[in-house]
Amino acid sequence: MATNGSASKRKGGKLLILPGDHIGPEVVHEALKILDIIEESTGAQFERDFDLCGGCSLDKHKDSVTEAVLKKSEEADAVFFGSAGGPEWGHSQPNPESGLLRIRLRMQIFANLRPCNFVSKSLVHRSPIKEEIIKGVDFMLIRENCGGAYYGNKIEEEDYGCDPWEYKRSEIERVARVAGALAMQHDPPLPVWSADKANVLASSRVWRRIVHEVFDKEFPKVNLRDQLADSLAMLLITKPTAFNGIIVTDNTFGDILSDESGGLTGSLGLLPSASLAGAPAAPGTEPTQGRNNAGGVRGLYEPVHGSAPDISGKGLANPAAQVLSLAMMLRYSFNMHREADVVEEAVARVLDSKEDGGLEVRTGDLGGRAGTREMSEAIQGEVRRLLKV
Repeated sequence: MATNGSASKRKGGKLLILPGDHIGPEVVHEALKILDIIEESTGAQFERDFDLCGGCSLDKHKDSVTEAVLKKSEEADAVFFGSAGGPEWGHSQPNPESGLLRIRLRMQIFANLRPCNFVSKSLVHRSPIKEEIIKGVDFMLIRENCGGAYYGNKIEEEDYGCDPWEYKRSEIERVARVAGALAMQHDPPLPVWSADKANVLASSRVWRRIVHEVFDKEFPKVNLRDQLADSLAMLLITKPTAFNGIIVTDNTFGDILSDESGGLTGSLGLLPSASLAGAPAAPGTEPTQGRNNAGGVRGLYEPVHGSAPDISGKGLANPAAQVLSLAMMLRYSFNMHREADVVEEAVARVLDSKEDGGLEVRTGDLGGRAGTREMSEAIQGEVRRLLKV
């Protein structure tokens, strides 16, 4: 039974589910139980299609992703992804991870969003950074996902290698708009830092100039600041809260800085991510680019952690990052903002210490003894309680 008056507007949508390898299927399975509760509460219906990407696809099809799956990803409102890879596939080409790169390019999901914050304040002490330095950190890192040195015509010879670090105006403008749109969803608008290496790279000088042009013209109320990527890497360790707001950067720097920001919180098991084909729209509106049939933006959602083959099949994996990725999917691809908030609140309450009124259910990566199912069931229970299902 729905708990709000908007159930008739909750249409759900078309979902492609790619569980991936090792712990991927385990945590995806648990996260989808949350989606079952959302359907029960709102009346929304999600058409679920399961397929392969990663090592599992290599084993069956001798390719990390098939053309059929790539076509499905184009037609889906959202893709829900587990994790790809493992030692059994070694360094073969194509490798398991290459399937995800091809999906990103086919879907043109050019903006990767990774939040850096503490889901529960009770976990601040688990950061490798001193509590007085890291407490209160809260920023979103936006990484350009489909250009730069990771793509283009590469040269690989015995004694020479070259990766062209190229960016076009259109590629820079669209990711800058994502940063600006997200900043404007807050009152006052969040500050935005654009990270580059304009002191040495031509592509970065073009990046900086065009980002400024976009913000000057389209987001004049946003405080845009420039930061060299190498100094930002240092400052995220020494003064991380100084960057509370939004950081936008290119593919290579984003890869490095997002992993660093992941390490700030002490566990990759709590970090979700989204890769989007356009700027997320504010509640009650629709995106102008990358719109899907559900009225949201096309996207792929996955946890930051890897496939963790060392704990695969043991029931020890932390499902929280996959569940939080589901919350991002509800918010950005299906405009289900209230339900996304509920899922995040449920995860926080499960992780909160008993002193703070929480359940203090935690997996081994967080110093607890709970297994995957136990933690998942605790989150499900909180989602049901909050939605009054």
